[in-house]
Amino acid sequence: MNKMRNSVLLTVLLLQLPVTTTKGGHWEDYKYGLQNSEQDKKQFCCSWKCLLFTLQWPGGFCQSLNKETLCRIPQSINTWTIHGLWPLQAQHCCSCWPMFHSDVQELEAELSEHWPSLVTTKSSFHFWRDEWRKHGVCAACVEGMNSPPRYFQICLKLRAQFDIHKLLEDAGITPSCEQPYKVEEVHSVLVPHLSDRHEIQCVTDDKDREVWFQVKIPLSHNLTLGCDHHGDAEDDLATGSNRAWSSSPGHPCPPQVPFYYFPIDHQQPKQPCG
Repeated sequence: MNKMRNSVLLTVLLLQLPVTTTKGGHWEDYKYGLQNSEQDKKQFCCSWKCLLFTLQWPGGFCQSLNKETLCRIPQSINTWTIHGLWPLQAQHCCSCWPMFHSDVQELEAELSEHWPSLVTTKSSFHFWRDEWRKHGVCAACVEGMNSPPRYFQICLKLRAQFDIHKLLEDAGITPSCEQPYKVEEVHSVLVPHLSDRHEIQCVTDDKDREVWFQVKIPLSHNLTLGCDHHGDAEDDLATGSNRAWSSSPGHPCPPQVPFYYFPIDHQQPKQPCG
């Protein structure tokens, strides 16, 4: 019953969005003016069946950075944030659809709250723009995500749907420097809400501790939980081999090794536990 309800709720997300268009010639060029080579490339990039909606935990994300000075956590950030929405087996689909600040101006406050940049070398807008260029243009094959505003609206709605912080807190799983957790106990809390295909990811900190920093949630083409594509996507979720997120510094949290769910420290983001 929970799976059916989640499926209906996620599918309805697309239907709730207003019809939006991007002003100027760029959208018209993309929609009507592609040359054959670009059309062929677009058709290839639209062959994806599944997406990964990825959330990151700021207290753990900072452990993935090489330099302490690279990390920043805005004072207003105290929960899980968006990393991206990535079509599997699709990357850099089209360079002909740029994104401008005006595309997300009306969403900027909400994006800053739920999708901030956590590195000092990149502004939040540049983070969003990079995600659109790498992944959003591939997701744009779906009508409900066929513009920057629609793509980011969907991401924000998914973030509201998957309130991981509350799910964990209700189960007594809270950030701690002393209490490690096991993969099995976290999975048992998240499976009813994220499907059994989700993946929790860790990074190894400078003290060789496994630190939780990311959750990847597989979604089908119509944004329902799980993924019905039993080919590349299934292998990718198991091995982490997909190009769309192979550059991620994380790895699946080892089932037999307890991991830490570090608290957020705004003053010392890379050293929350000393």
